[in-house]
Amino acid sequence: MVSIWEKETFLADQDVIIAGSGFTGLWSALYLKKRKPGLKITILERGPIPTGASTRNAGFACFGSLTELVSNAEVMGKDDMLELVEMRFKGLERIQKYFSRSSIDFDLCGGYELIDEKTDYKELDQHINYLNALLKDITGSKKTYRLVDDKIEEFGFGHTRHMVKNQHEGVLHSGKLLKALLQKVYSLGVQVLNGIEIIEMIPGEKIEIKTRQGLNFNCAQLLICTNAFAKELLPAEDIVPARGQILLTSPIRKLPWCGAFHSDEGFYYFRNLGNKVLLGGARNKAFEEETTSQLGTTPFIQEELERYLREVVLPNFQGAYEIEHRWSGIMGMGGEKFPIVKQVQPGVFCAVRMSGMGVALAPVVAERVARLMT
Repeated sequence: MVSIWEKETFLADQDVIIAGSGFTGLWSALYLKKRKPGLKITILERGPIPTGASTRNAGFACFGSLTELVSNAEVMGKDDMLELVEMRFKGLERIQKYFSRSSIDFDLCGGYELIDEKTDYKELDQHINYLNALLKDITGSKKTYRLVDDKIEEFGFGHTRHMVKNQHEGVLHSGKLLKALLQKVYSLGVQVLNGIEIIEMIPGEKIEIKTRQGLNFNCAQLLICTNAFAKELLPAEDIVPARGQILLTSPIRKLPWCGAFHSDEGFYYFRNLGNKVLLGGARNKAFEEETTSQLGTTPFIQEELERYLREVVLPNFQGAYEIEHRWSGIMGMGGEKFPIVKQVQPGVFCAVRMSGMGVALAPVVAERVARLMT
């Protein structure tokens, strides 16, 4: 049984309850408060900290590599691809508007894509010119993408014929961004309760929320922002979990490059973390096994990442490093790349399926769902 003090404070009826305290949940709370400062908002987080993708990603601030966008245009169509890119671009702008670069280790260092020996130069050049023309109105740059083949030897990469730079991408510290968002919503009067997992929502004049911990909450509106784990509460939605595995090396003396790097339509990605190398991906080598909501790493993917590190990223540094750390995060994917932002039933809304781009998409998605709810 709860006390009267708990019932009238922590467990009091709320205007809005948000499931999930990752990037989307926190940005949504911020935009709801911005639109209606008087709203009583509580965020329920089932873990001690968010453990989906927000604090378990690779810390990229990007909106898409060249080959990824070319592929997206073929699959989604040009207009949808551009809309999605614009959402990511605006999201990165908003992060910098709300937080200083130094406070979240944001570095607009540029993004690079490694192109292997199989790619034809003429075709690559056509893709660069095509996308630059399309993206000009979004990025404000005539050359969002440009060839920088002269950097390949300087950076020391293996199995790389061409390299394409995107000046609008960078890196950040995901943990520091999440903490900064938490402090921001705390200052606006938002309550965040950890270790509370929603297991059932019962519609009515007020929405009754039952939790695994035996605590019940009532609210006028419920917003589900649990991304890859949203299927548990929204079984009808097209949401597929996808595990992304990552490794981190020990410090490397005289690391010859810094920045954010991609290859193979974004399925491989690496960056420097100081003088360490953070590398993730290879999910395309085992789609079925990595379609899971189970955290953890597997020998197959980790060995593939180590091979890529050895042969492509650091071919000139054999024996100069060790693998210091390994982890994984769970992304929310689906049949389409667009996030799901909608009202699913009276009083119940969702903002989920970030498709591995939650850092960039969350601010824009959050503003959209806040408008929808208010």
